[in-house]
Amino acid sequence: MFEGLIRAWDGEEVVVGFDQPSGTWMFVCIHSTKRGPADGGTRMKTYSSPADAMSDAMRLAAAMTLKMAAIDMPFGGAKAVLSVPALPTGQERRRLLLRYGELAASLGATFRTAPDLNTTTSDMDVIGERHGYVYCRSEERGGSGDPGPYTAHGIFHGIRASAEHVFGSSKLEGRTVLVQGVGNVGAPLSERLAAAGTRVLVSDIDRERAHALAERIGAVDVPPEDAVGVDCDVYAPCALGGTLNAETIRQLSCRIVAGSANNQLETPADAERLRAAGILYAPDFVINAGGVLYSVGVEALEWDQATVETRLAGIGDTLTEIYARADAEQVTTQESAEELARGRLRIGA
Repeated sequence: MFEGLIRAWDGEEVVVGFDQPSGTWMFVCIHSTKRGPADGGTRMKTYSSPADAMSDAMRLAAAMTLKMAAIDMPFGGAKAVLSVPALPTGQERRRLLLRYGELAASLGATFRTAPDLNTTTSDMDVIGERHGYVYCRSEERGGSGDPGPYTAHGIFHGIRASAEHVFGSSKLEGRTVLVQGVGNVGAPLSERLAAAGTRVLVSDIDRERAHALAERIGAVDVPPEDAVGVDCDVYAPCALGGTLNAETIRQLSCRIVAGSANNQLETPADAERLRAAGILYAPDFVINAGGVLYSVGVEALEWDQATVETRLAGIGDTLTEIYARADAEQVTTQESAEELARGRLRIGA
């Protein structure tokens, strides 16, 4: 079932486990340790097949390698996926996370993990009971806590840099930004944008959550089925990946795509589709790096808050460099970002 995927992958190591009581497949994919130990979040999700779950972990691990190189961190890339029949709760969830923690611990310091889709700081506390290399545990357990607001802060800097490139000014006052998905990243991003005088549109499949946030910050609540085609300056996808494809790109009515979702492009060709449509794309593995900079910087590199703030602002600087290279070489911003990252991987910087 997995042999073809593993043989075709350019990563270093794949660890597979199966938890019989819950019917959960567990995949830990180590893509690269060239720059240092492999870091990557643990996501929990229902997939159509175990092979789809492994494939997702592989894609995400490769993106983490690029992310770490692009933001100049001394780490490699990895990702873990728990492919569950249904999202567990209570003691069932704790037992599964402990079992997964034992699997992760078999990799020792090579694999370091943090929250991702459908996992939290509380989950990291549980995994940390078995695995010694877990970021973003609760502060009570000695961790750095929720990375979401820091991811949002980095996205904010990235949107400002993107606005500077497209509109000639980084000021967001009076601009319109649609935030799709208002969870741990989308909500604080919306709050920060509103505080900057931005006209904020929010959309989420959890209609109650979107409405409550809109009421609190004075935003406009947009039904999920209408979000992609809404007229705005910036479209910020902050939910699931793979939402930018041939069909949805034709519907976009924005000048910039800049959000936190991983793997936003359904296929590599979608980067060229965005460029042809005159839409600036902020490569996701660069703009969404704020949570990694915060958690890894504080916990592994002992950064102080001033250093964290400087590095978060640096996300905007990195995007500015990527955009300039893309313009000069007449390539997509995705290609430009990947080349920047691969250049650092080649020289082992």
